[in-house]
Amino acid sequence: MRCPFCNSEDTQVKDSRPAEDGSAIRRRRICPDCGGRFTTFERVQLRELTVLKKSGRKVPFDREKLVRSFEIALRKRPVDRDRIDRAVSGIIRRLESSGETEISSEDIGTQVLEALKTLDDVAFVRYASVYRDFTHIEDFSQAIRQISAKIARDPGVER
Repeated sequence: MRCPFCNSEDTQVKDSRPAEDGSAIRRRRICPDCGGRFTTFERVQLRELTVLKKSGRKVPFDREKLVRSFEIALRKRPVDRDRIDRAVSGIIRRLESSGETEISSEDIGTQVLEALKTLDDVAFVRYASVYRDFTHIEDFSQAIRQISAKIARDPGVER
């Protein structure tokens, strides 16, 4: 692993442990040349995924873009980082185990919506407003009615 500080190609692993929900290995590293310390994460990748955009363009799947989508929707909401990481890992695991190498952006967006629905109602509405391209106040009202119906069906749902 190349040192991010001095670009030395000889770094040493000082500590390894499972990270997140066990889907990654966290490695603490040190550079013997400059003494710089940094952390790397190693994840299992079952297959290369390609995202098929609405425009027809194909781009490599990017885990960090998925994480950013969750972070934007959940900004200033009381949701633990671990829950976000588990949701992201679950989506990726489902995508990789689907057997498909090309995944439509719509499929990914739908899975994000489903995950947000269980994490936080406000984040769900935020994401849905962009993903479903809300243009009228009625679109928001319909999403809120959907959440209210979920709460009425299951009184144990967190508010």
